[in-house]
Amino acid sequence: MGLTVDIKKEFEDFSLETTFSCKGKRMGILGASGCGKSMTLKSIAGLLKPDEGRIVFDDRIFFDSKKGIDIKADRRRVGYLFQNYALFPNMTVWENLKAAMAGAKRIAALYKKREYKGDLSSKKNKDKEYLKDILKRFGLEDVKDHRPLELSGGQQQRCALARMIITDPELLLLDEPFSAMDSFLKEGMRMELIRFLDEYDKTVILVSHDRDEVYQICDHLLLMDRGRIIEEGRTEDVFKHPGSLASARLTGCRNITAIEILSEHKIRALDWGGIELFTSERVTKDHRYAGIRAHDFEAGERGENIIPAGRASISKLPFEWYVTLENGLWWKLPKRLEEVAATNILPEYISIAPEKIILMKN
Repeated sequence: MGLTVDIKKEFEDFSLETTFSCKGKRMGILGASGCGKSMTLKSIAGLLKPDEGRIVFDDRIFFDSKKGIDIKADRRRVGYLFQNYALFPNMTVWENLKAAMAGAKRIAALYKKREYKGDLSSKKNKDKEYLKDILKRFGLEDVKDHRPLELSGGQQQRCALARMIITDPELLLLDEPFSAMDSFLKEGMRMELIRFLDEYDKTVILVSHDRDEVYQICDHLLLMDRGRIIEEGRTEDVFKHPGSLASARLTGCRNITAIEILSEHKIRALDWGGIELFTSERVTKDHRYAGIRAHDFEAGERGENIIPAGRASISKLPFEWYVTLENGLWWKLPKRLEEVAATNILPEYISIAPEKIILMKN
């Protein structure tokens, strides 16, 4: 059961070679723009045909190049939420939903094996009541006569979700659903989407280049780089223990250094002034880099890893301080130390716990 993807697709200047199995109800694909995330979703949805490979969902073969199987997009029962929501601009919210319902009914009639949970009768009153119920569920009753350009970003997203749900999909694909929103709207919309997904018990795949989005929404995570999956696992585990240099950068680790191995639990940080650090993880000959997340430091001399601050520089943000130590390490701290930072007086030393040091093999 679940989704299995093993595909290849060659483009003029890019090669997509993606292999993974979807674990959990909410899986995220995190990667930089242009790494192949959206092409992977389009292949699953049937909007892009791979050159070779296989896509299977719940024992239903969507695509198999060896067997010559390529199920049409409208038969896959996959809901696709585009980055720009792709609402019909000349239609009202009501008309957008009504058009989706008509399409779902037509598809259900063409493919008898498909079960459509909406009202398939020709009685207009039943259709109307069903649409009213959808409007109420997604909080769109007051704007049902508005066109997309008259809606807020959140209302557009809810309308796109409602239109997608009317088609009764078994798998939801969300393609950077917050990319078109201003930053101050994103947090509220993330929480709204999480509440919706809690109620809608289907498999969901979210692709994004935003670490906060995938961390908040997804329980399982794939990291993608240059058309390939480079790491996967539980979202929290991937963030805590990225296994490679590329993975550490994708998950937001700003402090990265090449290392010299001194012992099984001790390294020299070559790019941080040669400071020596103890690690809780065993260091092997395959480890080449170490990383420290900027918010993991503590002020003062604590434990085994004590680092001199030296002549540090301070950058002020609305709710945080960014401190760059003399050796190049970057420290991020909340404004609870505002009175200290304001006078440019910092602790002489900071420290890092051995378990907070990330070891990477390449």
